[in-house]
Amino acid sequence: MDIHGHCDERFSKVRDVFVENFIERCDVGASFAATVEGEFVVDLWGGYQDIARRRPWQKDTIVNVYSSTKPMASICALMLADRGQLDLEAPVANYWPEFAHNGKDSVLVKHLMSHSAGLPGFSRAITTEELCDWDFCCSDLAAQATWWEVGSQSGYHVITQGYLIGEVVRRITGQSIGQYFKTEVADKLDADFHIGVAPGDFGRIADLVAAPEETPVVEMDSESIPGRALAGLDLSPEAAGSAGWRQAEIPAGNGHGNARSIVRAQTAMANSGSAFGVELLSEAGCAKALELQTEGLDLVLGIPVKYALGYALRSAGFPVSPNPNTLFWGGNGGSTVLVDTDARVCSSYVMNQLDNFMIPGPRGQALSNAVYESLAALS
Repeated sequence: MDIHGHCDERFSKVRDVFVENFIERCDVGASFAATVEGEFVVDLWGGYQDIARRRPWQKDTIVNVYSSTKPMASICALMLADRGQLDLEAPVANYWPEFAHNGKDSVLVKHLMSHSAGLPGFSRAITTEELCDWDFCCSDLAAQATWWEVGSQSGYHVITQGYLIGEVVRRITGQSIGQYFKTEVADKLDADFHIGVAPGDFGRIADLVAAPEETPVVEMDSESIPGRALAGLDLSPEAAGSAGWRQAEIPAGNGHGNARSIVRAQTAMANSGSAFGVELLSEAGCAKALELQTEGLDLVLGIPVKYALGYALRSAGFPVSPNPNTLFWGGNGGSTVLVDTDARVCSSYVMNQLDNFMIPGPRGQALSNAVYESLAALS
C-alpha cells in the first residue's frame, strides 16, 4: 500500500491506523488530516479513486462528502452572526419574508442551525433533479407548516438544512452560499472544498463505492416523520455522480473536498476563530457554536443527539473525543469532521468506500482515537 503525504513522527500511530483501514476495514481510497494548535501534524492520502483500482488517489483528489458539507454551511452563518449581519435569535422571516407562511414566524435562525425548525423534509417525495433546483426547494420549504413544535426537539434535517441556512445567507449577502463559502472561507484559507463543482474539476473527483453490504430494509411508515423526511431522497453513488448533482449547490449534502480541505476550512473553529494567519471569527463568535440548543431523542434519527449551533456536541452516545467541548459531524458512508476546542484539534477523514455505520464509523473513529493516543503520549 502506497501512502502519501506527511505525518509528524509523534503521530506515527495515525499513519499505522490509516494503513490498517485499507487492510482490515476495506478502504479503497481515502485521506486523513489533522491540525493541533493550528498546525498540520497529519496530511495523508492513499489508495484509488475507483473500484477497479486503476486511478491512484492523488493529492488533489476530491470526492462527495455528503453531510460533512453541513459544517461548511454552518461556518458561513456563524461568520455572518459574528460580523453583526445575522442575528441567530431572530425570526428567519426577518431575512426571508416568504418563510413566515403557514405560521412559521416563530422559527428562529438558531432553529435552522440545530435541526429543531420542524422542516426535515419536503412536502412530498422529491427527485434528484428537483434537489438541484434551488428556487424549487426553497419555495417548497417556505410554503410548509412545521412538522412539530419549533425548538422543542430535534429532527435531523438531512438535506433541507442546507437550503434553509443557504437561503438566509443569500438574502443577507446577495451571494449563493456556495459563492459566499468560496470567497469568504475557501479562497482565504486555500481550502479545496466546493459547494457546487465546476465541470473542469470533474476529472479529479473520485468515484463513490457502494457499501459492501446492503443496509437492512426497515419498514418505515410513509406518514411518519422519518418516512416523510427521507421520501424520494436518493443518496446513492449513481445519483451523487451525476453532473447535475455535482454542479448544484446542496449545502447539506453535495460538498466535494478531501480531508485536508475540510481541516483547512474548520481549523479556525478549534482555535478561537483564527487559522493559517486568517481570522474568520472572533473568539466569542467561535465559542457561540458550542451553545447547547437541543438534547434528547432526534425525531428522524431515532437516537439521542446533543445539537449546538451547526454541529453536534460530544455525548455519551457519540464519544468522538475525550474532551467535552468538541463539535463534530460527518457524512453518509463514513466521512468525518471533528473540532475539539479544548485540545485545539481539528481532524477529518474522507473516503470513497461507503459504509453503513452511524457517524463517525469505525474507520474515522480509529483515526481520531490514534490522534488522541498520540497526544496523550506527549503529555
